[in-house]
Amino acid sequence: MNLPVPLHFSPARREFIKSIGLGAAAVTLPFAVGSAHAQGTELIIRKIPRTGEVLPAIGLGTYLAFDVLPGQPRDNIREVMKRFWDGGGRVVDTSPLYGTGEISVGDFATALGITDKLFITNKIWSTGEFLADDSHARRSLEQTMQRLWRGKIDVMQVHSLVNVDQILPVLQNWKREGLIRYFGATHHELPYFPALAQVVERGSLDFVQVHYSIQTRLAEERILPAALANGTAVQVNMPFEKARLFKLVEGRALPDFARELGITNWAQYFLKWVISHPAITCAIPATSNPDHQSENIGALKGPLPDQEMRKRMLRHMESIPGFDKLHETPPYPGKTYNGIIRRAQSQRTAASK
Repeated sequence: MNLPVPLHFSPARREFIKSIGLGAAAVTLPFAVGSAHAQGTELIIRKIPRTGEVLPAIGLGTYLAFDVLPGQPRDNIREVMKRFWDGGGRVVDTSPLYGTGEISVGDFATALGITDKLFITNKIWSTGEFLADDSHARRSLEQTMQRLWRGKIDVMQVHSLVNVDQILPVLQNWKREGLIRYFGATHHELPYFPALAQVVERGSLDFVQVHYSIQTRLAEERILPAALANGTAVQVNMPFEKARLFKLVEGRALPDFARELGITNWAQYFLKWVISHPAITCAIPATSNPDHQSENIGALKGPLPDQEMRKRMLRHMESIPGFDKLHETPPYPGKTYNGIIRRAQSQRTAASK
């Protein structure tokens, strides 16, 4: 049994927590926090509004990064998960739609002995053969539990709002049955943000997952205010804009003021900007590169920007040529993902010619 491990906060951190409504009482993590705590390092954490449960503010995404063709090397993924865990990370986001992503998470979490210590957020998008038929959803949940070697999933979300009005009642029933702990909905495409905002505004979601970054700030208009108003936890996908932000700043030094926040690399610059918003519970950058994981998880430590510093960080990015046209550039520059998703996409493209 893992006893709660207290985190110790500086006065400045305590005041920041008060200012964003996280509460000034001593906050503890309901799990051991590995070497980060052993070294006496503070971690940036957030409360889940509905329950007060706390989570580290940097998680781990798995889309494409954890999808590996069967039989191909994947020791790098094991190392990514180890560094994530050792750095204090706990929240892992995956989906049955992410190729072998669930399998990779399940295999390496088991190998590392952390299966039941992770906070797993997952997704679903099919219910059944006809209205009110839950058979597809049930099979998907069973497959997810088998792959992850879990008897319960922490968060189950409607994937990209697909069939949302049919799936949400299913998720609510699963929560009552004790199969999942929380439920929510996700999307990453901007044209669907109004629809996602409407779902959040209904007030029933425990979690919402949305695309938000220093470049893409549309979620600030409705989704994040609705989450704050309704006590909905917020996960952030694509905080690096599918690696486009890194390409934009390639060869550029960090601004001098970044040192005030303990920022040592651009990943931490982008992540600290995101998680400093008071609505954000956790950002979930994906990577298959262990060194990049070490950079990402470093954003769990050190000061966060206040409102004025956030503006300064944004102004600096706006001064870089191409920032305003970032979405016009190719995604994942310089990266290659050779999993079953990419194989199927290539096969589909070839068949259409």
